[in-house]
Order: sequence, then structure tokens, then C-alpha cells
Amino acid sequence: MPLIILTMAIQVALIVHCIRTGRNSLWIWAIALLPMVGSIAYIVAEVLPSLSSSRGARRAVSAVRKTLDPDRDLRQYASRVRLSGDIDSRRRLAEEQLEKGLTLEAIATYRSALTGLYEHDPTLMLGLARAHFAAHEQRECRETLDELIEHNPDFKSPEGHLLYARALEEEGDAAKALEEYRVLSEYYPGAEARVRYALILKRSGNPDQARQVLREVLDSAELAPAHYRKAQQEWLERARRELSASG
Repeated sequence: MPLIILTMAIQVALIVHCIRTGRNSLWIWAIALLPMVGSIAYIVAEVLPSLSSSRGARRAVSAVRKTLDPDRDLRQYASRVRLSGDIDSRRRLAEEQLEKGLTLEAIATYRSALTGLYEHDPTLMLGLARAHFAAHEQRECRETLDELIEHNPDFKSPEGHLLYARALEEEGDAAKALEEYRVLSEYYPGAEARVRYALILKRSGNPDQARQVLREVLDSAELAPAHYRKAQQEWLERARRELSASG
């Protein structure tokens, strides 16, 4: 019984703190409905300001906040855009919209940022291309990337190059996509580009070359640091499955 009373007292104190300090009202429900988990999450995320000095703690706090209030950043960035309308706020809002799957909204936000001095900003244009791809607008994605390079010839982005190859592939231009993947496979920092290269080689009637590329992916991973193998686990597993299926 004393433990129950203590738990309830902590809940009441935290709810009062939440109300008095103007925290998001969703915390009240979290604390009330999830006595232990909600209270601990609130203390970590809102009560212990000293945690803000630690990068790892900031990530943990951010994760807790996103779990309990997944639209918090979306509302915050939208509010900033309404108040200031600056380019950085628009970029952050577009990125959050894209992460939430609001692709058409992200496209509109990116376009609203691509004006004046930022009309051909490569970071914004790459974001717009990503949004087009997520919306299954491959042609618009590719055209945006073509325009990006036209106005920013020195801009280099492995992510953008991979996006371009994928757009070509999904448009059905296998020959051009194959060439882009070949070039990508020589410098892309992760395993994804080489695995995708192997897959399109296989579909293009080159199974032996595809198997060779997959073996090279796995062989090089064996020599790589453990953190690389962990980061590339999804694509390394895909390479193993493809090799196994091909015999």
C-alpha cells in the first residue's frame, strides 16, 4: 500500500508540474495512464535540465518525446514557418513532413523555399527530389536532380546519385540505370549501391556478374570494422539471400 500511495503522489506532483510549467498536455495522459513509464519518461525528458548538456542524453530525450508526442517537431517547425518564414525553418519542416510520409506537403514546402537566393540551393533541391521519389514521381525526381547538377556542377552527393539511379530504374530505363549503378558501386560508402547493382545485373541477364558483385560485397564486409557490418546489416543480409537463391 505505501508504494501505491508513493506512486500516486509522484504522479500528482508531476502532473501539477506539467500544468504549471505549460508542458504539452499529452504528458498528463502519459503520466496518468502509464504510472511508472510515463513518470520516468517525463522526468527524463522535462524535469532534468542537466541532461541537455550530453549529446547522448539529448538523443534519448528526443526519442522519448517523439514516442509520446510524435507530431511535436512537425507542429514546432510549422509554427516557426508561420512566424518567420525563413529558409531553414522551411527546410526542417519539409524534412519532418517527408519523414511523416506527408510527401505532397513536403514537395510544396520545398518549392516554397526554392526562391530568390535559394532558387537552386543544392540541399533543398536534393530534398525536393527525395520528396518526389517518395511520392512515386520518378520523372520529377530525375528532372530535379538534373537541374540540381546543371546549376551546381561541383555538388557531390552519393545519396543524390543513388536516388538518380533508382529513379531511372523505376522509370524503366534499365540500361541507363545499370550504368549509374556501375559508377556508384565504385565509390558509394555503403553496401546498398553495390547490392542494387547486382540485382539489376541479374534482371538484365548477367547472373554470373551479379554473383561476383555480391561476393565482393560480402568479402569486403568481412574485412570491415564491426560498426560497418552493423550499419550495413540490412544490405549484407540481402546480398546473402540473393547469393543463396542463385546457388
